[in-house]
Amino acid sequence: MTTTTPDETAPPSLRTRIRRIAQRGHYDRATLHAIVDDAFICHVAFADAHGVHCIPTACWREGDYLYIHGSNGSRMLKLAASGAQVCVMITHLDGLVLARSAFHHSMNYRSAVIYGSFEVVPDDHKAAALDAFMEGFAPGRSRQVRRGNASELAATTMLRIALAEAASKIRTGGPADDEDDLALPVWAGVLPMALAPLPPQADTPAIEPPDYVQQWREGDVADPV
Repeated sequence: MTTTTPDETAPPSLRTRIRRIAQRGHYDRATLHAIVDDAFICHVAFADAHGVHCIPTACWREGDYLYIHGSNGSRMLKLAASGAQVCVMITHLDGLVLARSAFHHSMNYRSAVIYGSFEVVPDDHKAAALDAFMEGFAPGRSRQVRRGNASELAATTMLRIALAEAASKIRTGGPADDEDDLALPVWAGVLPMALAPLPPQADTPAIEPPDYVQQWREGDVADPV
């Protein structure tokens, strides 16, 4: 039996092909997974009888799937659970690029767009998936807190979308000024930006912070699963 390996240098579909500044496009799994793993929030775009919507929601990755969850009453989750086509977007802003000309100002970023339809996560995997979500930002916490009971899990819709039809786009580096502008006496460069941890704010000061809180305090933020 012959098996084929997907070409990770080519877009998986026509709608994932990067057209504008195509050299910034990436189609390999490793780049996509890294961008998704650095995200706590994604935006889900969908259309219904009332128009087009784009809703932010928490997300995490397990294998080749991106997961989301929420209340059974969510309009977005109800529509997504029906198998409707959606577009999921993740963006990380890494810096403001200041050029010598107004036209060439830009931003450094890492982004991913995922197309397809969500599928409902079986009830018997909900608890484990929520544990994976929590472990992504607080390793060990899922074993300390009270897990969701049957009623809470029943009130939760959990969906996942395959990362098969997706594309990443990344910009790095400094300004790309025209040669005629390089001699202008104007400061040019990059103002880096990053999501950084701040000191934890204890709700129960008498309880000794666990290791993952201590690490957060020290600036060692856990990598999502």
